Amino acid sequence: MSDSAKLVRGLSLLDSILLLAGGLIGSGIFLTAAQVASNTRTPALFLSIWVVGMVITLLACFAFAEMGAMFPQAGGQYVYLREAYGELVAFLYGWMIFTVGVGGTIAALAAGFAQYVGKLLPALSGDHVLLSIPFSHGLRFLPDLAISPEHLVAIAAIAVQTLINIFGVRRGAVLQNLATWAKFGAIGAFIVLGVLAGRGSWRHYAESLPPTASTRPLMSSLGVALIAVFWAYDGWVYITWLAGEVKEPQKNLPRTLVFGLLIVGAVYLAMNVVYLYALPMAGIAANPTVAQAAAASMFSAGAARWLALVIAVSCFGAMAACIMSGARVYYAMAEDGIFFRALAKISPRRRTPARSLILQAIWAAALVLSGGYDALFTYVMFMMVLSYALTVAALFVLRRKMPDAPRPYRCAGYPWLPGLYVAIGAIWTVDVILERTQAALWGMIIVALGLPFYAYWKRSNQRTAYREQGVAKY
Repeated sequence: MSDSAKLVRGLSLLDSILLLAGGLIGSGIFLTAAQVASNTRTPALFLSIWVVGMVITLLACFAFAEMGAMFPQAGGQYVYLREAYGELVAFLYGWMIFTVGVGGTIAALAAGFAQYVGKLLPALSGDHVLLSIPFSHGLRFLPDLAISPEHLVAIAAIAVQTLINIFGVRRGAVLQNLATWAKFGAIGAFIVLGVLAGRGSWRHYAESLPPTASTRPLMSSLGVALIAVFWAYDGWVYITWLAGEVKEPQKNLPRTLVFGLLIVGAVYLAMNVVYLYALPMAGIAANPTVAQAAAASMFSAGAARWLALVIAVSCFGAMAACIMSGARVYYAMAEDGIFFRALAKISPRRRTPARSLILQAIWAAALVLSGGYDALFTYVMFMMVLSYALTVAALFVLRRKMPDAPRPYRCAGYPWLPGLYVAIGAIWTVDVILERTQAALWGMIIVALGLPFYAYWKRSNQRTAYREQGVAKY
């Protein structure tokens, strides 16, 4: 490890677009349709909400593109928040990213990958317990830990991907590109074969869910549906975290954010068109694993087994993007002295933040074993979208604080489009607080838990600075 070694710009425009697309298309598009259908209730709204989610996210991308071109360095969104609001706000964002945002995402994707591998190879499923540790005997507040082959497969996937990324950004990019192309091929086959050869019906497009006594007002229902849609679109920010390793970032970051999101939006809309062709709204709303239900309906029960492989590949590819990019945020925090200082060191031979990658892998593996990542990630999704709105608002702050700073790309439609995103984010935030109060509260608590850690690292950094100054004077 070296204090002087730096990251290298080894990611091309194609690498960047594939990373963004691969990071977005994980398990969400295969699992969220049921929640979206139950809240939109009509085919027109069911399809439209995916377009609405893409357009809203695109408004944020325009703002992020300007800031990414201004600050083309590792950490991305963390850097924008630091420059606009100061270290504390940036740290709390980074704390959320480490503890839950990325750690929980890696754990969830690794567990999803292992779960679908277990469906293909039953010997590796979670039905077989290899080791049971009865924590409840001595620590009554902890549940027993039961380790299964599924846990081992998930942890092995995290370890392999981390190791590949340690050996160089190009190796990590190659792995990411292969996984994304395989994902595109499998999803493309599902869409084309479903429409051309599947047993579906276009009459499903005229069948809505009947109203019930528990049906929410339309705007509240759409707000809840957007939680699932935003989760499926979450991950577009990854490329900003890797800005320090993108070639010609002033040009390629804006292009990646816009073109990558449009590609993913088209894929998501096509997938949901096929879901609705395969199943009526009632069938979609009743099936949490809607992709497998659609495959079984259009083809045969055996097709669901094939789709398990598609979802496993999708989870693996999304995990590759998350592992590769997340470590750069902690590296940037460590460089600022508000995280473990050792993480600021770069491997002089591989030019990668190896220690940051290793710590991230250890934490994600711990979350896999704990099984608590699903609840944590649900809680923090509210804070993630809130952080995007806060960062888009930072564009206005930076325009005022740094009016003469070079801006190779200027946000499209400024100030109206970023202002519209901030307004939509504020309305959505209020709706989530009212409709999902507990999740919103827990999200805020998780972020607030970072405050004592910030105070510790801040004091530690100040002591180090004083010590270095004293040595210099002496």
